[in-house]
Amino acid sequence: MKRRMNNIFKKDGKSFVLAMDHSAQMYSPDLKDPGHIIRECVAGGVDAFLTTYGIIKNFSDDFGNAGIIMRADGGASMIRKPQSPLELLYTAEDAVRVGADAMLCMGLPGSQNNEHSLKYLARLAADCERYNLPVCSEALPYGFERPEGIDTRAIDLMSFACRQSVDLGADFIKSEFVGGEAFREVCANCYAPILVLGGGKAKAEEDIFANIRAAIDCGAKGVIMGRNIVRHENVAQVCSAIAAIIHEDASVEEAMAMLGK
Repeated sequence: MKRRMNNIFKKDGKSFVLAMDHSAQMYSPDLKDPGHIIRECVAGGVDAFLTTYGIIKNFSDDFGNAGIIMRADGGASMIRKPQSPLELLYTAEDAVRVGADAMLCMGLPGSQNNEHSLKYLARLAADCERYNLPVCSEALPYGFERPEGIDTRAIDLMSFACRQSVDLGADFIKSEFVGGEAFREVCANCYAPILVLGGGKAKAEEDIFANIRAAIDCGAKGVIMGRNIVRHENVAQVCSAIAAIIHEDASVEEAMAMLGK
């Protein structure tokens, strides 16, 4: 398992993961040419990719030496309203067969429709252990639901969600950077690396870099980002700037200078 983790996390214990798994669930015109996106991101210094069974199968030559994390759950689409519950779709054997280095699934405590993800996270972790395959949990309290009167991104809830996923067997975590300096509590309570998600909302480069810089400073070990990168006019260039923040401790100003701004 350590060797596979080393394909995702570099010697400094940090990782820059490019997310390109959303096309399995939603319309994603930015991913119409997956091979081109993969090659640009590899050139820009991405360490690993979070992607789908189909993309891994069909674009394996484009990944080079980058790590590969396979999305394990899904089976729903944004077309249906309300959306169907998620399900575990693939096994550890499926991931090993196509050459993945790790698997990822949701872990959504409190979710009305998807708290069952915690059960299949545990099953997946036990299945993957047989193959020395690391598991990542996308740990988000209440998932993407917003119950009235509840701050679903409160620090105590986020801390619980991340820790619960690790206790259920996850080897590293994808979660949301919230609470500013208080996010240190989330990282301190979780005995596995946390990679912060980028989110789908369009952001300016300086905002993206500032968010990554702040998350790293609070104990995060890197990022898993997708749409704000692949929609950029110069994918390789913005990847290089993000990689510099994560692995070279670059400032926001230095990252912006790498874009000529």
